[in-house]
Amino acid sequence: MLEDNYTDIISKALRGHALTLATASQLAGLSDTDVQAFVKGNFSETIARDLSEVLDLKTDALLKHPYYLPDPLCLTEVQRLDLPFEGGQVNAWLIQTKAVAILFDTGYLPSSCTAALNALNAPRPDPVFITHAHRDHTGGLSEMLASGSTLYGWDIRNARPLNPGDVIRCGPLTIRACDLSGHAMPALGYHIEGLTKPVLVTGDALFAGSMGGCASPLAYQNALRTLKEVLTTLPDSTVLLPGHGPATTLGEERVSNPFL
Repeated sequence: MLEDNYTDIISKALRGHALTLATASQLAGLSDTDVQAFVKGNFSETIARDLSEVLDLKTDALLKHPYYLPDPLCLTEVQRLDLPFEGGQVNAWLIQTKAVAILFDTGYLPSSCTAALNALNAPRPDPVFITHAHRDHTGGLSEMLASGSTLYGWDIRNARPLNPGDVIRCGPLTIRACDLSGHAMPALGYHIEGLTKPVLVTGDALFAGSMGGCASPLAYQNALRTLKEVLTTLPDSTVLLPGHGPATTLGEERVSNPFL
């Protein structure tokens, strides 16, 4: 199941462009009644097409979004920890080889990440990388610290500082930090080499079929800019590990994500 449906995408794009729904409807030449029904779940290809032009969304991707689901994750070394967050969920990602066990983000509840690792009989992860400081990604930090794990992040309390461009080598893996600020300021993505496919941990910068919401139009434009800078040079085979929702690939998102 995707983190966002098409109504979430419209809402995030409206906020990013500092538009109300009524103003966007007027710019698209649509009736308020039809658009209100659309955002309440009555999907219309005509309305989706017209709003996508006003909101600078990829039209084909928005039209297909109600039916989109990426292919299942294909890397056996990568495991998704699907953790509770209030009424929804948040991801932590465990990458485990014969030599290392590495964790990305720690969930919302202090003990949920540790419980998920124990259920997998996973070794204590070391190091632990944090994408951004929002509470749903940092709730388990205290338990990770208490267990002796080394923490890395950008402006993360009790973590060793890591800046865009910095590289950490963990056994056979090379982890390069990259700037994915926008939804959160600051925020890091982690590009991982050494598996059978390249991997990018995106945090909340990018979801399957969507992206994290931004607090202002300036943050929204920054999010789109950093995504473009990071993703442009990566191959379609790159596996993307988001902060919420299923894993995906860059090739699938280039076709099916309305924001890219």
